[in-house]
Amino acid sequence: MKSRVRLSDHFTYKKLFRFTLPSVIMAVFTSVYTIVDGLFVSRVVGDSAFAGMNLIFPVIMIVGAVGMMFGSGGSALISKTLGEGDSKRANGYFSFLVIAIAVAGVVLGGAGIAVLRPVAQLLGKNASADAVENGIVYGFILLCGMPFLMMQYAFQSFMITAEKSTLGFLITVGAGVTNAVLDAAFILGAHMGIAGAAFATIIGQAVGAALPIVYFACKNRSLLRLGKPRCEGKAFFLSAANGASELLSNVSFSVVSMLYNMQLLRLAGDDGVIAYGIIMYMSTVFFNIFFGFSLGAAPLVGYHYGAENKQELRNLKRKGFLVMGVLGVALTVIAEAFASPFARIFATNGDIFRLAKHGIHLYSAAYLLMGFSVFGSAYFTALNNGLVSGAISTLRSLVYQCGAVLLLPLLCGMTGVWIAATVAEALAFATTMLFFVCMRKKYGYSDKFDGKSVDEAGKEMIEYKQEDIGE
Repeated sequence: MKSRVRLSDHFTYKKLFRFTLPSVIMAVFTSVYTIVDGLFVSRVVGDSAFAGMNLIFPVIMIVGAVGMMFGSGGSALISKTLGEGDSKRANGYFSFLVIAIAVAGVVLGGAGIAVLRPVAQLLGKNASADAVENGIVYGFILLCGMPFLMMQYAFQSFMITAEKSTLGFLITVGAGVTNAVLDAAFILGAHMGIAGAAFATIIGQAVGAALPIVYFACKNRSLLRLGKPRCEGKAFFLSAANGASELLSNVSFSVVSMLYNMQLLRLAGDDGVIAYGIIMYMSTVFFNIFFGFSLGAAPLVGYHYGAENKQELRNLKRKGFLVMGVLGVALTVIAEAFASPFARIFATNGDIFRLAKHGIHLYSAAYLLMGFSVFGSAYFTALNNGLVSGAISTLRSLVYQCGAVLLLPLLCGMTGVWIAATVAEALAFATTMLFFVCMRKKYGYSDKFDGKSVDEAGKEMIEYKQEDIGE
């Protein structure tokens, strides 16, 4: 029987993969909601409904990202507190944040409903009227279920911090399967159209939110349990500050998606939005592989930062970068190899198929460098440095990607739309490396051993390598 991997362990590659794999699969399965909805809607309901989904979905993600902010930022605070040896205070923070996220979901969902129609009309300025109306129907239903989405996002991080990533993965799979089964029942069986896709999604999200609440409310063997909340304004704002990078990253991603849609509506009409939606299904899955690994590694960094274990901070940084590099090459190769069959799954006519296939081929180079900035942002979040983490995310998405998608189509037309992501990821990679260099002395994760002799440094490195080989 395999021994349990704990936050306090030294992490070899084998242990790191064991600990992070459930969070990777969990993050990928989160993408199932949109992809399954898109498959049923594109094949059964029609192109205008599919275009409407893709128009409005960035708005949903902007609101839902608040849950991700408190999940990742709160996990950084909780794991640091656990590393300091104060489990009672950590559980008080955890209980308080769960309540805060639920309340925020209700408030922000209501605010989103209030502005949904004018926002949809603005985003769909060059889209067909049917696409806009379908987007409004889909968005209204999802905003009604916003507390479920936000809490599911947050629990993905909390499950990892509680050393229950496998359970979190199983819950996410269950929520995804629920969504897929109900898509078939509501769209094929009950003929509910795009509304059926939306109802299937929020019911799946409700499963992903309710099961963790039940688990943490009962006596369990994890590091966390729901109990008396520790209602501290400082904990609330620290969690928000720590997780601001994840919020900014998702908000920026949504803003970039809106800009892509606007450019593509201008250049190719509804077909352009549909083709971009197809590319984003692949991109979302690949991004979530990077994000899932980073999400899984973040509590480890936070714990060892709280325990002042600089050696393990260095170890996690080195291994994280290598994993991101290998994944980047692998995913780029996969995207190039499967561009045609993937585009054919969703495309309903030859024009959309050719547009999506060409876009995937050009867009795929972005995956080579995407993981480094994702991991870098999560690493600094775990160090409770929301400023640097937020700067990496904001520059990557809001500055570099927005700038590229606004400028390059003016110079290169449709090709400029597809290569904008690669240009932005290259700039984000350079920015991330610069921050790691500048902050190395503050956190002690540099490969140089602070204040140690060469013999001491060599001995310490040999011990770590021997542990790696032993695993």
